[in-house]
Amino acid sequence: MTAGTTTITRGTTAEHELAALQRDHGRPLFALLLRLSDGDRQRAEDLVQETFVRAWQHPEALRADDFDSVRPWLLTVARRLAIDARRARQARPAEVGDAVLESARVCADHAERSAAMLDVREAVKTLTPEHREVLVQVYFQGASVAEAAAALGIPPGTVKSRAYYALRALRRVLPGYAADLR
Repeated sequence: MTAGTTTITRGTTAEHELAALQRDHGRPLFALLLRLSDGDRQRAEDLVQETFVRAWQHPEALRADDFDSVRPWLLTVARRLAIDARRARQARPAEVGDAVLESARVCADHAERSAAMLDVREAVKTLTPEHREVLVQVYFQGASVAEAAAALGIPPGTVKSRAYYALRALRRVLPGYAADLR
């Protein structure tokens, strides 16, 4: 051989048989798998390829004298692969697109919530006892202004002003939480 020439090698008999199988049975397999894949062309194409890989791995099944055509064997393998793929998809959580993730509400995790509670507790300790007891009544125990006034023995207007000044003091101590303290 001289430099620059290439040798053309012929494919094996198995490769030719596989190409013939794909040519003869590819369309019916794809049609079946497209239906079984709920119209997902990519999944159907992948399953067709996997079916032909199984055929290539088991040439003895394709040469059996028990049947006139290999199509029933191929269709059975394809159907089983589609069922296995569907079961595998159902066993794992559903995939979501980027648009869904971008619009998803972000929730604070348990650690963030615990850290925030510690921050608020420490900030509440810096308040005067009068302001602290109003906040405990109104915000932590859920009492109305009238109920807090009755429990603390002070007028409702005093409850309102102490709550206002207590929240204002907390906003200064907790600047990152200002939106939550309204």
